Amino acid sequence: MRGLLRTMTLALSVSLGLAGQVCAQPASTLTVGSKRFTESYILGELIARVATQTGEAKVELRSGLGNTGVLIAALKAGKIDIYPEYTGTIAREILQSPRALDLKQMNVLLEPMGLAASIALGFNNTYALAMREELAEQLSIRTISDLKHHPQLRFGLTQEFIGRQDGWPGLKERYALSLATPRGIDHGLIYEAIQASQVDVMDAYTTDAMLKRYPLRLLVDDLDYFPAYDAVLLYRSDVPSRFPRIWGALHSLQNAISAPAMITMNSQAEQGKVSFAQVAQDFLTESKDPRASRNFLNVMFGEDFWRLLGEHARLVFMSLVLSVMMGVPLGVLCFEMPVVRQFVLGGVSVINTIPSLALFALLIPLFGMIGTVPAICALVLYGLLPIVRNTYSGLSDIPADIQESTRMLGLGWAYRLLHIELPMATRSILSGVKTSAVLNVGTATIAAFIGAGGFGERIAQGLALNDNMMLLSGAIPAALLALFVHAIFEFYEKWLVPKGLRLASRRLISGVNADG
Repeated sequence: MRGLLRTMTLALSVSLGLAGQVCAQPASTLTVGSKRFTESYILGELIARVATQTGEAKVELRSGLGNTGVLIAALKAGKIDIYPEYTGTIAREILQSPRALDLKQMNVLLEPMGLAASIALGFNNTYALAMREELAEQLSIRTISDLKHHPQLRFGLTQEFIGRQDGWPGLKERYALSLATPRGIDHGLIYEAIQASQVDVMDAYTTDAMLKRYPLRLLVDDLDYFPAYDAVLLYRSDVPSRFPRIWGALHSLQNAISAPAMITMNSQAEQGKVSFAQVAQDFLTESKDPRASRNFLNVMFGEDFWRLLGEHARLVFMSLVLSVMMGVPLGVLCFEMPVVRQFVLGGVSVINTIPSLALFALLIPLFGMIGTVPAICALVLYGLLPIVRNTYSGLSDIPADIQESTRMLGLGWAYRLLHIELPMATRSILSGVKTSAVLNVGTATIAAFIGAGGFGERIAQGLALNDNMMLLSGAIPAALLALFVHAIFEFYEKWLVPKGLRLASRRLISGVNADG
């Protein structure tokens, strides 16, 4: 038991140190964010690289954070300072304006939020609806208005487009489309879905590289529903004064990216399987050979490998320590107070039925931030069940005669718990902790979708690019980390489990074999 307590104390100290590093972000750090689709990944890399070249401050890139709502929440909370956005999204989705706005009008409305928008990057990436060319020709569909005459068509739209006010809800109303809410599909998979005839109509960005690869027809927006979506920088209004040199350097991106150039960069990432960082670097340096030496090992052990490993391990380790600190007392409570047993065990069981991404998303508004804190909270909740259950089971399995003997000897409750009952239940408790740790290695990959980092970043990028190599470069290290954590627990179990329990276990096994 003393070994277990020493280990937990050391783990807690390390965790508190790591937490301090997470929360104490230097004021001189510029944090760049991006959404979870190819173009935003690339633009985020461009912004970060231009800012880094000035040497004025540390630049941190939080890529693939999610949809507009997540990025705006992060911007308002100060978790990021700047990210690439589109004027149509700012006007319709963020400012809820029913009419088009120019940048000056937008900034008047953004000012009370502490935000501003400027530095137009030079291209318009508006929404469009697309169909397979042969199907559109067969049904004589050329405009969005033509769709209402074909209610049998199957729509497959990205989840964000379905939920945005400037997306499906407003489009359906403007064009009087008598259709139910369509299927939601990730943007990285939607092109394969329409090519495989699993859906007939999809939403697209007009700078999508895949529009060149697949024979698709963009339907004419004959009622002018979609506004201009000029790419701009959306940022906290104090960024120009906090980082004057960086701000001056970012003006070099003003009108620097044409629509064809953006399509080319998207194509390099999606079809050429070039990393987002390399695409951005090639654009800035005008390099012409971005695909040299790309193989699985180079991708898996890329320059971000150790950063992702550290982030992933930190999430798992910190959440595990907190889960143990909460789960063991709750397991003891279940053992000592049967009246609350079903409530506690039922509660931690229900938590594990909540989909991971949903729980992560629910915790963002609760904490008012994205990233490590809500991710660790979610992982702690998911890690409770095996620890609580195994603690209770380990205590319950102590023979009744031993429990009765300790009471007859007049030993106090605290003494019995710390020196007899918990040591006897150590093996069961450790089994629950091991299960919790291994499960959380996998669950932590979801944390990347709310900006907490880890190997989930590569999985999200692989989905966005439909790039199996990138996806596996995140999934395989996560799986290996889970095996490593399992092996560590197996190794240290002999050290943490009291010698008497190990000897008793061996005698029991020997007795069973002899009887057999």
